[in-house]
Amino acid sequence: MARVAVVHNTLDFQGGADAVCLAACEALVGQHDVTLFTLSETDPHELAARFDADVDGLDVRTVPRASDIAKTLGAAAPAVGPQLAFRSSLVRRHFRRYAEAFDVAVSTANELAIPIPSVQYVHYPQFHLSRLDAADAGRLNRLWSTLAGPTDADIERATILANSAWTADVFERIYGIRPVVTHPPVDTIDSSRDWGAREDGLVVVGRLAPDKRIHRAITVTDRLRRRGHDVHLHIVGTAPRSYRQYVRAVRNAAAQRPYVQLESNVSRERLERLLKTHKYGLNLKPDEHFGMAVAEYVAAGMVAFAPDSGGQREILRERQDRLFGSLAEAVEQIATAIETDARPSLPTDRFTREQFQSAIRESVTQTLDE
Repeated sequence: MARVAVVHNTLDFQGGADAVCLAACEALVGQHDVTLFTLSETDPHELAARFDADVDGLDVRTVPRASDIAKTLGAAAPAVGPQLAFRSSLVRRHFRRYAEAFDVAVSTANELAIPIPSVQYVHYPQFHLSRLDAADAGRLNRLWSTLAGPTDADIERATILANSAWTADVFERIYGIRPVVTHPPVDTIDSSRDWGAREDGLVVVGRLAPDKRIHRAITVTDRLRRRGHDVHLHIVGTAPRSYRQYVRAVRNAAAQRPYVQLESNVSRERLERLLKTHKYGLNLKPDEHFGMAVAEYVAAGMVAFAPDSGGQREILRERQDRLFGSLAEAVEQIATAIETDARPSLPTDRFTREQFQSAIRESVTQTLDE
């Protein structure tokens, strides 16, 4: 049994990255002595229940005054913009005080400068973004990169995993090393419901945040209804403090339409109920690093639609009748699917929790052996 540190910048956004963190903890906690280092208001054990992860026995060490810092960052987010790299810098600084007590570290918060052998899971690179020709790095990314970003030598010593081939491509452009593609965990969802028994509705799942462009799903639904399609829309997602202004705007828009329902912070049971009883799943974020929601749509036996960019192209196997470049194309594709009664054709079990957890355990074992 090894001493394993899992390093994660924050659980407060309660999205795909946090599902990865808790699934990694679950994979390791039964075999090793595992401690999670993070900066969050969110209790990991409470969040684990939402993601159906068993993390009993997990030790948690937060940055001193973590709750106060997290609340302050959450409140300031609309004004200061991206802050994940800053949170990662704070967590990494805290972890370094204890690093020598551990045999290996697992970062589920992208790449970090870690002083001990490490496995690092990259959702999207967070440091040295100025090396890209075109990247919305934020004004302070160079500073955070200096404080906590890895050197090229650090990267060469670490085991690097990426959530999609698209993310691996971006990482390789920055660091010159290609990560091993390890898709994130997607839970099995009952997809056996008869197609004719499903509702003619759209479901949009995701963090209620501007980058997810949730509000555009309402526009798509409005246009479909103007074309004569009696469809409705369910918006389902977490509502972090950082995005409260955006959440309020989306909630107000939904309230003006009887055919749009918004539900935030729902149980896993409720989420799966919506997915397995509706026909169509929609994602609106371009350059999604992987697309957990899109993968869940497929797992639930839905017909899924997404922007023609990012890791979601891999999930939908680059089908041009499911990938769109504009809202007009999205409306056209969904309308065609409704009119032709298109059925799902992708396998529902391509991305499983078991596959992800096996890869994490194998990477940790290999790193310990080396």
